[in-house]
Amino acid sequence: MTQLALDFGHRTAHDAEDFLVTPSNSDAVRWLDRWPDWPAPALVIHGPAGCGKTHLAHVWQARSAARFIAPDAIGGAAPDGLLGEARNAVIDGGDGVADERHLLHLYNMVAERGGALLLTAHNPPARWNIALADLRSRLVAAPAVAVSAPDDGLIGAVLVKIFSDRQLRVGDDVIEFLTKRMERSFDAVRRTADALDKAALAAGRNITVPLARQVLQQLDWEP
Repeated sequence: MTQLALDFGHRTAHDAEDFLVTPSNSDAVRWLDRWPDWPAPALVIHGPAGCGKTHLAHVWQARSAARFIAPDAIGGAAPDGLLGEARNAVIDGGDGVADERHLLHLYNMVAERGGALLLTAHNPPARWNIALADLRSRLVAAPAVAVSAPDDGLIGAVLVKIFSDRQLRVGDDVIEFLTKRMERSFDAVRRTADALDKAALAAGRNITVPLARQVLQQLDWEP
């Protein structure tokens, strides 16, 4: 495996995966590192799909023993039933919660227990369509930190790691080719690596730039 010179810090993540800290997510990482000394009971991490918000949420969940709550579960059960004995909670997709009153109750219960609530979303709460005034005031007052789409360096680093985990020999030229042409998301990285692995195995050949071009065309990601 040809390794790229990537100057990124490695962080332990959930399921023993490596978490890479880069300029695209460093602000969010610093906020997570500040826990439990957040200035409010809640923190919102926002950014485009595939930028790593869910991964960050799992990192914090493992550290804080938070209860992971699906947005559509709020309203289907009482807040204490959703929290159980936990003090902390994660809502991955907080801007998708339909039952505002139950979300407010959950926020208040977390605050009463001296815990913290981490929400992920596409946009900061100031841009959410929140009708309930009490809920809006609480969420807008919470710190909101942006995560941007992965840059070329981060995409390349994750590709290197995935190929290395699969014991696949991939040259720098392939990594550079892929990072400049594929969709900017971690899901796209995983799907691309999986497609390349299968294509190389089926063809009985190494992963090369021509094979990468063929796979990207099949995935409709290359211009």
